[in-house]
Amino acid sequence: MYYIIFHNDQLLLHDGALPQGEVPPVAIPEGAHLHTLPDLDGEACRAFCISTPLTPLTPEITFTPLRASYDVLPLSHYLMAGKARELMHFDDTVRYCSVCGAPMHWHTDISKVCQSCKREVWPSIATAIIVLITRGDEVLLVRARNFRRPYYGLVAGFLETGETLEECVRREVKEETNLEVKNIRYFGNQPWPYPSGQMVGFTAEYAGGELRVQDEELTDANFFHRDHLPEIPHKLSMARILIDAWLESHGHEV
Repeated sequence: MYYIIFHNDQLLLHDGALPQGEVPPVAIPEGAHLHTLPDLDGEACRAFCISTPLTPLTPEITFTPLRASYDVLPLSHYLMAGKARELMHFDDTVRYCSVCGAPMHWHTDISKVCQSCKREVWPSIATAIIVLITRGDEVLLVRARNFRRPYYGLVAGFLETGETLEECVRREVKEETNLEVKNIRYFGNQPWPYPSGQMVGFTAEYAGGELRVQDEELTDANFFHRDHLPEIPHKLSMARILIDAWLESHGHEV
């Protein structure tokens, strides 16, 4: 059996991998919910969180941020850890019914039900678009104020009620850069469990407008030639996946 164990956003690894065995490497805290996840590599998988870190850690046991675990875990294991973290976030934030105020309890592996009015709820997933905009041999890259490192990424933003994904692309591009785009095409998507998002990737072409940065969200934006790119995001992100696919389509190694 695999065990996915979190302390806050820190994932427990045993010898750099998800723990396996008949029993978990740490005791399941009294009262903690033991999440049942889909099988992983043909084995059962369970997840739980601990409220206090282990002291002292053994040489075999380490804690790593979920995002950093992408670099050391097989992709299927990272994705399962992300699913577990989203369910834990749901458990932490949906404790009482939003209709009648009564306590919520687990009903299925992925839903809770109100013990009073019987209203059933599932984790809410925040949908966001991200778009790679090209102008000939150039790509539009932006520097967001919330970036922790000095890299450039792509225009992105959350879907609003009552709009299509393509309308969201046009709106976010216009709001953040004052530009118009055309030939919007779906590229792909990925779960983004930080804490509960879904990134939907698109490509588009520059259609017009004078570049003007939205100061509230961006510190810089510019078109960069594919041979002279600034520092770009980590391999994990949809932004990097989009950029790499664009470079590969022009014969560049990534």
